[in-house]
Amino acid sequence: MDELLEILEDLLPGEDVENCTTLIDDHILDSFGILSLVSEIEDNFEVEISPAELIPENFNSAAALWDLICRLKEEE
Repeated sequence: MDELLEILEDLLPGEDVENCTTLIDDHILDSFGILSLVSEIEDNFEVEISPAELIPENFNSAAALWDLICRLKEEE
């Protein structure tokens, strides 16, 4: 989780990424940010995020992203 928080902090400097639950809903994370984030997650955690996973529920918070990463790692 710490590595994910570092990635989010690099992409969204100044945001409380650890506690925010509205990264998508409040437009903190935009489409370019999502693409950058997906690329970083895939590279760092060796998972593949399919287009079907690109929904707000998976990207609104660090916890939701961590759940997604864990689920994808289990599916491998």
